[in-house]
Amino acid sequence: MAFLKFNKSELVNLEYSLKREIILANKTGAYCNTSLVTCNTRRYHGLLAVPVDNFGGGKYMLLSSVDESIVVGGKQFNLGIHCYGDIYEPRGHKYIIDFDADPVPEIIYKVGDIMFSKTILMVPDNDQVLIKYTLMEAPQKALLKLKPFLAFRNVHSLTHQNGEANTEGKDIAGGVAYRLYEGFPDLNLQMSAKASFRKMPYWYNGITYSDEYRRGFDCMEDLFVPGEFSVELKPGETVVLSASVNEISPRGLKKKFEDIVAKMGTIHNYHDLLVHNADMLKCKRGGKEQINAGFSWLQTGLLRETIESLPGLTIYADGNAAEFEKILDTLIADEQERLFHRTTQVESPLRLTDTIQQYVEFTGDEKKVWKKYGATLKGIIESYAPGRRREVTMHPNGLLWAQMDWTALSWMNTYISGQPVNERAGYQVETNAMWYNALCFAVEMEEKYGAKKNNAFVAQWAPVRDLVKQNFQPTFWNADQGYLADYVDGNGQNMDVRPNQLFAVYLRYSPVDDEVKSSVMSVISNELVTKRGIRTLSPRNIKYKGVYEGSQTDRDLAYHNGCAFPSLLAPYVEVCFNMMGAAFYKKAEWLTEGFYEDINKHGVGVFAELYDGDPPHEPHGAIACACSTAALLKIDYLMNKYKEDKK
Repeated sequence: MAFLKFNKSELVNLEYSLKREIILANKTGAYCNTSLVTCNTRRYHGLLAVPVDNFGGGKYMLLSSVDESIVVGGKQFNLGIHCYGDIYEPRGHKYIIDFDADPVPEIIYKVGDIMFSKTILMVPDNDQVLIKYTLMEAPQKALLKLKPFLAFRNVHSLTHQNGEANTEGKDIAGGVAYRLYEGFPDLNLQMSAKASFRKMPYWYNGITYSDEYRRGFDCMEDLFVPGEFSVELKPGETVVLSASVNEISPRGLKKKFEDIVAKMGTIHNYHDLLVHNADMLKCKRGGKEQINAGFSWLQTGLLRETIESLPGLTIYADGNAAEFEKILDTLIADEQERLFHRTTQVESPLRLTDTIQQYVEFTGDEKKVWKKYGATLKGIIESYAPGRRREVTMHPNGLLWAQMDWTALSWMNTYISGQPVNERAGYQVETNAMWYNALCFAVEMEEKYGAKKNNAFVAQWAPVRDLVKQNFQPTFWNADQGYLADYVDGNGQNMDVRPNQLFAVYLRYSPVDDEVKSSVMSVISNELVTKRGIRTLSPRNIKYKGVYEGSQTDRDLAYHNGCAFPSLLAPYVEVCFNMMGAAFYKKAEWLTEGFYEDINKHGVGVFAELYDGDPPHEPHGAIACACSTAALLKIDYLMNKYKEDKK
C-alpha cells in the first residue's frame, strides 16, 4: 500500500529504521518479526518462530536471520546487519534504497550497478516462511550467498554456545535440515533453484538486541550458523529460500510464493488494513480456533484478551458469526478453571456477558444464543456466590469484594519486585458494574426462555440483582467530585480518576442513573481521553506517568498509571454515540485518525497495545495487539452505522 513505503534516507538511518518493525503471521500461530532493515533488536525478533506442541504449544524461534551476500566480478557485498555490543557489522543497510509492504514486505538494495530485492512471506497454513530473492539488474551474473542463523529456543529466552547442540544436520532435497535439540521439529532449509551448501559450522557470539539492552534486560546471545548456500543468478532471475518444519518439494516454491501473493490482494483503505490485522491475530491449530493476544510476545488463547477482542475481530470485521462461536467455544472449553473457579482478573469471566450481548445484538437471535451459552453465563454468576471463589466473594449488600494480599485482582495487574502496582482490593467499580450487567441479562433471559415455573435461578439471583442496583450508586458515587470511585475498601472511596468507571456507563444494564452517567462521561472526556486511546489515570494525579520509557520499573509504573489504551476507546465511543447519535461522528473520526497516522511507526501497518498518555502519544507495548485492533474495528462498524443514519 502506498502509505507503507519508506525512502532511502529513512532506511539507512538506524535511529529511525530500527524502531520500526515488520510483523507477519499465519493461521498456524507461526510468525516472522524483525526491523525494517532485518536487523533484530528484540529477543522476539526472527524470521521463523513456531508453536512447538512438544513443549506445550509455546512459541520457539528456529530461524533468527539470514545474511545475504552478493558476489559480482570477484567482489563480495554483504547485505546483512547485526549488532555486537555497540557495533553494527556487517552494515548491509547502507545499500537499501526502498521498502514496500504491499502486499508483503519487499526490501530493495542497490550496490553500484546491481539492483537486488528481498521479499518475505509467511505461508498461510504451514509453519513456513518463504524469502524470495531477485537479481533485478546487474551487468553480469552474480553469486548469491545465504548464511542462516539458527536459534532453537523459546522466544522469551536467549541461547548461548553449548556442547549439547546437534550441529550435524542432514541433506534433504534442495537443501539441509537441522534440529539442534531433542523435542524440536526439524528446520528444513530448501532452495527453489539448484544451489550448493557448504558446511561451515560456526557460533556467532555476542549478538546484541539493542531494544533489550535499552530496557535493562539480558540482551546478548550466540547463534549457530551451519554453513552457506550459494546459487548463481542471471539478471532478472529469482530464487526462493524456504524455512519450514516440514520437508517440501523445492520445485514448486516459486509458484507457491506467487500463488499466495496473488490470493492476498491489495489493501485499498484503512478498513481493509484492520480486517487484514484481524485475520493475522486469529489462528487455527490442533483443531482449535483462537486469538493471539498480540505479537510478538503475548500468548494465544488468553481469557480476558479473547473475551474483549472477540467481537471486533470476527463479527465487526467481516460478520463471521461462525468464527465467533468457534473461538468462543474453544475458550470456554479451555478456561473452565478461570471461568468457574478462580482467576486473578476477577472481572474477566463477568465480561463474557457483554461479549455475548454484542453477539445477540449483531445476530438478532437472543433465544438461540441464550440456549447455547446461557448455562455458561449462569455458571459464571453462581461461581461468585459466597464461599465459591477464594479471590472474590459476594457480600450481603450484593456487591463483590475482591481481595488477596499482595495480588492485583483486576486487569490492572503489573508488579514491581513482586508487589502489585495497583492492588485495588475491595469493591472494584468495573467488576461490580459487570456483575450487575451479568445478573440483569441472565435473569431477563431466564424469565424469557428458562423454566416458566419455579425457576430456581431467577428466584435466587433476581433479589441479588436488586440489591446490587440498590447499593452500587451509593457505594461508588461521589457527588462532590462528580464521578465514581475506582474502588472502595476499608478506608472508603479511592477517588483516582481512572477509566474503570466507564463500564458503569457503557454496559447494557447500567447501575447508575442518567445524571451520574453524564457527569462520569464529562470527567472521562476532560481528563482521560486522548487521540490514541483512554488514559489509565488522570494527569492531575501525583502517580501519573505519561511516558512509557526507561527501566522495567519505570515502564511498569506507567503502564496503568497514565498510558493510553486504544482498547478503551470502543466503549467510550459507543456511549457517546448512544448519547449524541450521529452528531458524534466527527469526534469519533478525530479520535481514530491518529492511529492511521502512526502505522509507519513501531509496528508497520499494525496497531499497538498502548501509547504514551502525554503528547505526541508514541506507541509502545505489543507491536500488533488484538484488543486495540478489535476496538478500532468496532468503532469503524459504529461509524459506518451512524454514517448511514446521517444520510
